[in-house]
Amino acid sequence: MKVIILGAGKVGTSIAQYLAAEENDITIVDQSAEILKKMSDNVDVQPIQGFASHPDVLEKAGAADADLLVAVTSSDEVNLVACEVANSLFPIKTKIARLRQQNYLNPLWRETLFMPHNLAIDIIISPEVAVAKAIARCVKVPGAFEVLSLMDDHVKIIGIRCTKPANALNTPLRLLPSILPKLNLVVVYINRDNHGFIPTEEDEIKQGDEVYFAIPPSQLAAAMDAFGIQDHEGRRLLILGGGNIGLKLASEIETLLPGIACKLIERNPERAELLARMLNKTEVLCGDALDMEVLIEANVQDSEIVVAVTQDDKVNVLSSLLVKREGAHRTMTLLNNMAYAPLVTSLGIDAVINPQTVTVSTILQHIRQGHIRSVYSICNGDVEIIEGKARETSHIIGLSVDDLHIPNAVRVIALIREGQVFIDPIKHLLHSDDRLVLAVAKSAIKKIENLFTIRPTYL
Repeated sequence: MKVIILGAGKVGTSIAQYLAAEENDITIVDQSAEILKKMSDNVDVQPIQGFASHPDVLEKAGAADADLLVAVTSSDEVNLVACEVANSLFPIKTKIARLRQQNYLNPLWRETLFMPHNLAIDIIISPEVAVAKAIARCVKVPGAFEVLSLMDDHVKIIGIRCTKPANALNTPLRLLPSILPKLNLVVVYINRDNHGFIPTEEDEIKQGDEVYFAIPPSQLAAAMDAFGIQDHEGRRLLILGGGNIGLKLASEIETLLPGIACKLIERNPERAELLARMLNKTEVLCGDALDMEVLIEANVQDSEIVVAVTQDDKVNVLSSLLVKREGAHRTMTLLNNMAYAPLVTSLGIDAVINPQTVTVSTILQHIRQGHIRSVYSICNGDVEIIEGKARETSHIIGLSVDDLHIPNAVRVIALIREGQVFIDPIKHLLHSDDRLVLAVAKSAIKKIENLFTIRPTYL
């Protein structure tokens, strides 16, 4: 696939790294020659210096035969104009634009504004909104650092850190059904000492591992208990940072979790005043997240969950450590530089949120080939959780679940057929309209994509 990425910031760089690793032809456009040189030294991309929305720059970037345009510059307006110019002058099939300004995304305008005959954007992504929703999902599941909802919420995949002795630890996974007979559970992925793998039936979970497991929502509480996690549901939430993520998170909490009392600390007085007007139930305080007097005023010692989402990684980490010391039960920290993640979690921070991973997952849902319904990238892209639908015309029909299994590379997590959900299915022949959830290592992505595509005899 030939891809043009406009903007070499954190989001653009993450997308380029991920797609280039899959041997796509990547061109990236940015105004900074220094940033482009640094990036091209580390990632297999073609750098083009110039203004992203200018026709001559797009032409030089290869827009005439590109399959995908991803506009993720720091300016919403440049992203919008670039998609318009590309649509008018070049036959690019799919155009994705990042929009940060929530006014563009307001339901009052969005449906009409982005009609094909108005603005030529095929897919709109808002990383801030996606990150806020991801954090809100974790707030709802105490003890989880990641929560994914699949198959219309019939299956949840939960990421946890096993810090305490528990029933599910130190035993081969094939014996888990006998140890936990009431749980319909499958272990999807294990990250141990910064080395991740899709486990086999002979692998064991050790204390200190990060584990992803799939479970029906009705069994979630019992599953958390089996892993030694008995966190009580948080009723008091403190948000540090009132940027787009902080604002959207507070809005999500007000709408989806009205039983949670939410406070927000924002350093900028004008921004804090704006937030206070925009939010209905959230108490907004103006001050520095590293100022102990401000944290005490916010009753940090009584906060069960603290989420640090300022624009500065250092502030997020230090403020999380401060509130943990003052008695906050659980901390979640936004971290752009994931190289620091193992150090941060070793210091006692409970969950790390990486906005680039969330954004890449959002984009992958729209560019994976075949009948792929949703995609989630986990553990810095080492594995994807893929939900796909089997069509009568696709290669996957007639295969069995066992045919799809590749040790340490592909694991079928769940199957839904005519409304019935099977967790960790075995010996099922796949029929038309079956929906599958799979854990797929990067090396096997293309193989799984091909299985969900149309057979040539149907073309």
